[in-house]
Amino acid sequence: MSQLSGFLYPRTATGRSSLIPDPPWFYSGDLLTVEYRTDPANVAALLPAPLELAPEDPGAVAFIWADWQSCSTSREELLDPVRSQYKEAFVVVRCAYEGVTYSRCVYIWVDKDFAIARGLHQGYPKKLGSMWQTRPHPFAHGAPQIGPGGMFGATLAVGDRRLAEAVLTLREESPTNGFVNGHPMAHHRVLPNIGGPGDAFAELISSGASSFQGGQAWSGDAELRLFDSPTEEVASLEIEEMIGGYYRQVGVEWNGGTSLAVLPEAR
Repeated sequence: MSQLSGFLYPRTATGRSSLIPDPPWFYSGDLLTVEYRTDPANVAALLPAPLELAPEDPGAVAFIWADWQSCSTSREELLDPVRSQYKEAFVVVRCAYEGVTYSRCVYIWVDKDFAIARGLHQGYPKKLGSMWQTRPHPFAHGAPQIGPGGMFGATLAVGDRRLAEAVLTLREESPTNGFVNGHPMAHHRVLPNIGGPGDAFAELISSGASSFQGGQAWSGDAELRLFDSPTEEVASLEIEEMIGGYYRQVGVEWNGGTSLAVLPEAR
């Protein structure tokens, strides 16, 4: 029998076939963020125990599009771009656990299998989707500029149905890239029971960037529309009040998290 290697399945004798390599994982990308407020009851409906609503601005939501390039420590993926480039769209709310405020990703869609696999480890509820966002470029012939008046669009479709679309017009430099996604993440990692209802394993974890670099953040006027779907529920986070939009280029290193609690059966 062989000693199998690899961070995640499929594990083989060499480990070369593993869907994802060992952390740390490195990301460089462009983030388009739209923040708004919904009824706090809509957020509460998505927070499993032992999480609670955030004490301040509990109905705040961030809808974020990201155009990523990512790699492992070897950086070999950067020379084989199909293994490094992917896009995602995700929805973040805020919550509280034992008096501490956290951010939490409640919905997320990506367009590559390796991104889904990383989400399994990190507690992100990733699904496949089709997302697009306008790319900036230093030459304005066919691209907006990151600066006053720059206009960016973003769309998300899942299962051949459009779920969201946004337009952001930049106005001015901003000290932040928004506030909803500005805390450590609080996520559940679960493994459903093989023999019946409930979970064989459920854990509440916290994680965040182990290192971060960011370009100048820009704020502006944002428009966002959400659409119903028979298999998606993001439209239940109805828009009651727009807060604003942001654009920023960032670099992030992710290298593990912390277990907050091992939980009883979650279902």
